[in-house]
Amino acid sequence: MSLTSLSISALQEKLRAREASPIEALDALESRIAAVDPSIHGYLSRDYAAARALAEKADVNLPLGGVPIAIKDVINVIGEPCTCASKILLGYKSTYDATVISRLRAAGAIPFGRCNMDEFAMGSSTENSAFGRSCNPWDLARVPGGSSGGSAAVVAADEAYASLGSDTGGSIRQPAALCGIVGLKPTYGCVSRYGLVAFASSLDQIGPFTKTVRDAGLLLNAIAGRDPQDSTSLDVPTEDATALLGRDLKGVKLGMPKEYFISGIDPQVDASIRAAIAKYESLGAEIVEVSLPHTEHAVSVYYVIATAEASANLARFDGVRYGHRAATDNLLEMYGRSRAEGFGPEVKRRIILGTYVLSSGYYDAYYLRAQKVRTLIRDDFTKAFEKVDAIICPTTPEPAFLAGDRTDDPLKMYLADIFTIACNLAGTCGLSLPCGFANESGKQLPIGLQLIGQPWKEARLLQIAHAYEQATDWHKARPAL
Repeated sequence: MSLTSLSISALQEKLRAREASPIEALDALESRIAAVDPSIHGYLSRDYAAARALAEKADVNLPLGGVPIAIKDVINVIGEPCTCASKILLGYKSTYDATVISRLRAAGAIPFGRCNMDEFAMGSSTENSAFGRSCNPWDLARVPGGSSGGSAAVVAADEAYASLGSDTGGSIRQPAALCGIVGLKPTYGCVSRYGLVAFASSLDQIGPFTKTVRDAGLLLNAIAGRDPQDSTSLDVPTEDATALLGRDLKGVKLGMPKEYFISGIDPQVDASIRAAIAKYESLGAEIVEVSLPHTEHAVSVYYVIATAEASANLARFDGVRYGHRAATDNLLEMYGRSRAEGFGPEVKRRIILGTYVLSSGYYDAYYLRAQKVRTLIRDDFTKAFEKVDAIICPTTPEPAFLAGDRTDDPLKMYLADIFTIACNLAGTCGLSLPCGFANESGKQLPIGLQLIGQPWKEARLLQIAHAYEQATDWHKARPAL
């Protein structure tokens, strides 16, 4: 077995037993990337020299000592590019570390590589990157999901031991499902957003992509916790996310929301999710039907709130202090042309939508009303969690779709996140893990099972996910590249 195919936990065993060194782990990654990333295009850049310098002095006895971690290109790492996959930030290099990067370094990890993504995290397929799309390792003609598609693809293709992404409406869980790996969105406020380039500030959350549930817990332990530099980071005691792993599921209640099992779901996805639910029953969990009645409004609410916040957040990219600046001596013309030349079509679309819903005469009709419905969606989850420990449902309504299939139909693209968006609106935690495969044109495509947990109960969520993972073999499958 090659080093690059190992989970974090398995790699740590070898590092601590001196059966491999951090430099050997890094070199193995670099060789693997050279071999397969020209096909995957999961990385936008890498600084091997800087990573090697860290590997040479890595303390393998630290929680993540000597483990290279790939980073979505929306999280600042000092001295590294942070383009957000946009031409408007081409040439920009970070002047500081995001808090999650500082915490990874403190845990002994080695930030290595900048992962491709949808521009400014706006998209569900990584086709909106200004630097070319990423490909799904299971079928290069298909998308890896988005917006953190590159971060998911490199883990699935064994080009990374793990990676960090961001999740605003499903951007960790959806690509994790389409690429057949584990993706965790923590509770809003659990992980600092300082150093994350903002898309929608009330929805964004940083989280890990990993090969196993245990690895997701290890990474969460490293990056979670209150940060005074982020006003949305909450002062809630963080528990060991791996503390409950290995416990059985006796007494655990899982809610099956009737609104998530609807017509239109791919039959192979539906069959795999129902088989996973049956497996949970055999493991001792009780399945309880619950209702999330405002689910039907989640996509509409999300695309009002998220675009409004994007309009405000992206106003800072004007060509004045950093990033692309149009060649003109006229100040107002410079603002307009810099943004017109620097932003891609999807980003422009969302800025226009957001500016519209915030404009005079429309604020109450759209943005304020959306916030009120968001409260109802959060209340739905609160009521459901009075009956169950977690909610079980599909991550996506279908497996990975063909590249180009939805680029001319934004509404169809937005519906790819129909099962993940509500979790962000409610601010709770969610996870996707592999639960089967669909056969499409002779290709095996991963299917993801979504578990939505109670706020601040990541350890419980991971316990429930881990029990299923250990009782099945889906997480062991790897694409043939």
